[in-house]
Amino acid sequence: MTAQGMRFHQDASTTNGTQNGSKGSKQSSPNSQHVSNGTNGHTNTHGSMSQKNGIHPPIARATTQAFYGHDREEVTRLIIQGLDDLGYHEAANTLSRESGYEVESPAVALFRHAVLQGDWRDAEALLFGSEPADQGGGVSIHNGDHQGLKFVEGVDENQLRFLLRKQKYLELLESKDLGRALMVLRQELTPLKQERSQLQQLSSMLVNTPDGLKKEAQWDGATGQSRNVLLQELSKSIAPSVMIPEHRLADLLDQVKRNQISQCLYHNPSRSPSLFADHMCDRSQFPLRTVLELGQNAGEVWAMQFSHDGKMLATSGEATDVLIYDTNTFQILHTLTEHTNHVAYLAWSPDDRKLITCSHDKTARVWDAPSGQHILKIDHHNYPGPGTLTTAAWSPDGQSFVTGSLQGNHRLCLWGIDGEPLFNWNVDYRVQDCAISPNGKRMVVISSECQIAVYNYETREEEYSILLKSKMTCVNISQDSQHMLINMANSEIQLIKIDNAEIIKRYMGQQQGEFVIRSTFGGADQNLVLSGSEDAKVYIWHKENGTLIETLEGHHSPGCVNVIAWNPTDPCMFASGGDDHKVRM
Repeated sequence: MTAQGMRFHQDASTTNGTQNGSKGSKQSSPNSQHVSNGTNGHTNTHGSMSQKNGIHPPIARATTQAFYGHDREEVTRLIIQGLDDLGYHEAANTLSRESGYEVESPAVALFRHAVLQGDWRDAEALLFGSEPADQGGGVSIHNGDHQGLKFVEGVDENQLRFLLRKQKYLELLESKDLGRALMVLRQELTPLKQERSQLQQLSSMLVNTPDGLKKEAQWDGATGQSRNVLLQELSKSIAPSVMIPEHRLADLLDQVKRNQISQCLYHNPSRSPSLFADHMCDRSQFPLRTVLELGQNAGEVWAMQFSHDGKMLATSGEATDVLIYDTNTFQILHTLTEHTNHVAYLAWSPDDRKLITCSHDKTARVWDAPSGQHILKIDHHNYPGPGTLTTAAWSPDGQSFVTGSLQGNHRLCLWGIDGEPLFNWNVDYRVQDCAISPNGKRMVVISSECQIAVYNYETREEEYSILLKSKMTCVNISQDSQHMLINMANSEIQLIKIDNAEIIKRYMGQQQGEFVIRSTFGGADQNLVLSGSEDAKVYIWHKENGTLIETLEGHHSPGCVNVIAWNPTDPCMFASGGDDHKVRM
């Protein structure tokens, strides 16, 4: 292998309730017979008050409507909600009584109660409107008929009915009331004319056990969080002025912090910024200088990763040995010596007790990290010719892992910790790299044929695939499981939203064309993107705005900086590995 990094592998030869306006709804509480028509958060001195806070009749409201350029009602209602979130309920009641504003109208409070208690007829009547009480409607509205809650523009009301009735249907199945469940399916869900595939899936659940039902519907039951999830989903379609989103004040404060962080090029603190002052980090606090050089690698350094607890650093590459360092002393803890060819990739298990390594000797090996002992060998990838294992990724539970290969019958395969194959995707492309999202829901695979494939990791089904114009060398997934970071051979790094493959940001400046370069997320909040380069430099970008904030030298030129690793528990430590056989801290 020449001292020019690891080359690209060349391509081969070639949602429940009843019908709207249904009769006979039961009252969800004694107060349900007096519901205010108002939906703007004002207290009605002649109507009933919010059942949530038990607020007393208001005193005179302040006459000045503006609050430093903000709407006084909006600010007051947000503060009342925030006080409740903080647990200061008496203070919230006092502010509501003094200001004359409530977080939400009695109708909204009753709707919330109906959903969380599973009173589906009341929930639907309160959401969409009810008939007069003397005509049989179960929810009688103070001062006239209840007209329903105000929706955001463009809402499909049938879709909201479907969500409510779906919850009702699933709860009936869970309680094994199959007769009533079938009636809901036929008489309440089917007439809404939603997607046929959804109805077919719901119909198939009639024969499921309760546990099977929860797994197939990805639903945790009536006593779980499903009603809260439903309420959150429904609230997205209700006008915010009517039903303030949960924890709205905290969300706004988070937005303020994120905006300040997005403007702070050198943001790298281990603590969240204070709200008392504008935030800006000093460049001098950023890790820009080489403080230690590790020279024990016998060849070019191609792969490197800190353990999740930050206490160990594993390195591998052109040499056959894998080194594990103690990051307190940077003494070598273990030298792993079973491979007989280059070791192109390595990955720590979620609990840091195991390390998997992938080699050009066509094997993957699993090691016991505390002892350094070899405990498992995967050699099912054997294939005549220059085949090699290129990547591995652990399942979040640490009981299985995926390996990827350029050739063979197991190019993308899930293995148990005992070495038995659990699932083979039988792909026809050459796997360059793969990553599993921290939440365990998705797996992203890149191929040497310029393809990105995204799989539902729970069902093993492919969700979508896209073709790019350039080769790719590595993929990383963010800690929030929302984005993938892709290194391109055309000297570009792309941040892509996993849900829809939308390119969020492009990072330019580094040099890459011929060799495998591995980028990574960095910083205390993963607010940085770092990459090596074929010009022997390290490039650092601000993730949110794409600004190239630093270009660091240190590795000997000519040659590549092949890999970057950021210590997940120390925001001031990262490492780079290069063709000069060095690891720089």
